[in-house]
Amino acid sequence: MKKNIKNLKKKLKIYSPKLKEECGVFGISNSIDASTLTALGLHALQHRGQEGCGIVSYDGKNYHSEKRFGLVGDNFNKEKVLKNLPGNYAIGHNRYSTTGGTTLRNIQPFFADTNAGGIGVAHNGNLTNAITLRKKLVEDGAIFYSTSDTETIVQLIAKSKRNKTVDKIVDALFQIQGGYALVMLTQNILIGVRDPFGIRPLVIGKLKDSYIFASETCALDIIGAKFVRDVENGEVVYIENNKLKSIKPFPFKKPKPCIFEYIYFARPDSILNGQCAYEYRKNFGKELAKESDINADLIVPVPDSGNAAAIGYSQHVGKNFELGLIRNHYVGRTFIEPVQKIRSLGVKLKLNANKSSIKNKKIILIDDSLVRGTTCHKIVKMLYDSGAKEVHVRIASPEIRFPDFYGIDTPTKKELLAANKNNDEICEYINAKSLKFLSIDGMYRAMGFDKRNNTYSQFTDHYFTGEYPVKPVDNLGDDKVTQLSLLSTASNN
Repeated sequence: MKKNIKNLKKKLKIYSPKLKEECGVFGISNSIDASTLTALGLHALQHRGQEGCGIVSYDGKNYHSEKRFGLVGDNFNKEKVLKNLPGNYAIGHNRYSTTGGTTLRNIQPFFADTNAGGIGVAHNGNLTNAITLRKKLVEDGAIFYSTSDTETIVQLIAKSKRNKTVDKIVDALFQIQGGYALVMLTQNILIGVRDPFGIRPLVIGKLKDSYIFASETCALDIIGAKFVRDVENGEVVYIENNKLKSIKPFPFKKPKPCIFEYIYFARPDSILNGQCAYEYRKNFGKELAKESDINADLIVPVPDSGNAAAIGYSQHVGKNFELGLIRNHYVGRTFIEPVQKIRSLGVKLKLNANKSSIKNKKIILIDDSLVRGTTCHKIVKMLYDSGAKEVHVRIASPEIRFPDFYGIDTPTKKELLAANKNNDEICEYINAKSLKFLSIDGMYRAMGFDKRNNTYSQFTDHYFTGEYPVKPVDNLGDDKVTQLSLLSTASNN
């Protein structure tokens, strides 16, 4: 077994240890500060994507677009940039790529001219039939500029024979599949769309006479907007003549929002289904404590992802909560990824042990999830090297055994630790004294249910169960295609 564990470590060391965030979208109507407020909204949604950001505005006559690599605060904090985005309507996007490479041409929002006028599109999610649709569109003469699946949506809208833009969008929606939230901008009309299962999130806010569509409520808070409601699953909402209108073109389905919004992706202060994500995460920790408490001296979270669950665990068992690990919040992606010499430093760039708190202590180490186990292994070693007596690992979610196809950049199944190893093997791999995961029913109890409804699950939870509400049409498994263009991703476009 030790030889297998050693080989697995070698195989997995090149991969990122965490799931990658989805994209963030934002849109606002009828505001003289539309672009500035959009930049602020994107800043609040920065955790959902750090590769690039963009804003498209409309001034009543012309559209304006600015796209940049990197963070919102580094690109849209200057008056001269925002002056290039005049108008009372704007949409914005934070990018993390799940389909298509990291090139300037893939940064959203996308803009296109159609026979009904211009349209800008910002997309959070992933289409499970994008490659199939793209191939058909190319065969029919369509020309693609980017490698993003979002451009497929734009092409379908442009191709529609309907007269009204909203009708064109509905035409396109009936052809796409997957998990998605869309914010679109056309002539003085702001449009929001959520997929039929409501997998990807989208909320509605109001600021004076302006309506806002955003991925999370934290984007409303930063600009002082009032939360109105969630966009319902399968709903198309749009702002026309300063009025909120709604249509539901799809057959009714019970909603299945993504469970990982509650576990990890949403910012802790965002409201999900009437409650802060922070409270759900504390509940995950409490349920974890009920299922797998053990004699120990300290509860230590992996910052910042395990903080809330560790607090919940500590409150339930009455053991001390300590920041046994200190995080450096000023380490960016560009610093930790450029060369192997720096990458090899690994977790030490981000975390350091608080030796005075953990020396000679039996520790329960808590994190929200375990994907490949590479970071967990390094953290456990760091704690032991710093004098910890025992390290027991507790994970506040079930074992991740299946990949995602709806906008989260998960590894393939063969790269997921829990898909290939049992609990004892994983425990040995991370070198912990013991290892326990939150059960699936325990997760649902933390969400306010008695247990998981195995007939029709309350959430999209395929990461743990393998039950996909929307079946992939494209070959997106271990042979996933991400390069959708003949132009090299290294090209400066």
